[in-house]
Amino acid sequence: MIDIRGCRKTFAGHDGQPPVPVIGGVDLTVADHEFVCLLGPSGCGKTTLLRILAGLIPADAGEVLIDGRPVLGPGPDRGVVFQDFALLPWADVLQNVAFGLELRGDPQEARETRARALIQAVGLAGFEHHYPRQLSGGMQQRVGLARALAVDPATLLMDEPFGSIDAQARRSLQDDLLRLQHQHRKTVVFVTHSVDEAVRLGDRIVLLTPRPARVAEVIAVDLPRPRPPSLGRLARFVEIKEHLWGRLMGDPEARS
Repeated sequence: MIDIRGCRKTFAGHDGQPPVPVIGGVDLTVADHEFVCLLGPSGCGKTTLLRILAGLIPADAGEVLIDGRPVLGPGPDRGVVFQDFALLPWADVLQNVAFGLELRGDPQEARETRARALIQAVGLAGFEHHYPRQLSGGMQQRVGLARALAVDPATLLMDEPFGSIDAQARRSLQDDLLRLQHQHRKTVVFVTHSVDEAVRLGDRIVLLTPRPARVAEVIAVDLPRPRPPSLGRLARFVEIKEHLWGRLMGDPEARS
């Protein structure tokens, strides 16, 4: 379980500018195996909150706990998938996926066996010895997802991972992510700027205010799982989307 209590973060100003408060007091609990999407205006602090969860930067105030333990830095219990893929350009697909296992000290045969299984799971069988420059953006992000899963973290933290991918590849990756999350029983915290993506993926959507971020509303996505191909045509899907757009655009009638 992830438990965020009174989380605050301010960045120092530069060149004489005043400090910038980015997170203004966030309280949030994420249950085990839950898929939670963070949604809010551009620049509101979604990525900063995710980086705090990942242990990449500290909070200035409040508590961030995972299974009752404070987050003091990165850890093997959390896998991070970035928007920019962050693959090793000199390593092939197999080496990229196995990288975390190598750092952990797993024997070569064991790490290659697990890496090959995950490469197949994300639809890249046959590309084990291709390099990132030889792959499309969608394929590179599949490598990033397989690499994050390789060390078997309890939680996946995903920062707009499909934001720079074309619509067709994005939809395919969304479906694959839902399948893998269900199969591997992962907790997922997923940052997105896409209302459609948040409703399509999430069990709950946490709507954040403009910076400094606070929780404006938490929306339960009461839609069937597994998500059917016709999801976008369901009346409830449209209703949730319209509500979220109303909140984001400041519509006074779109209230929680």
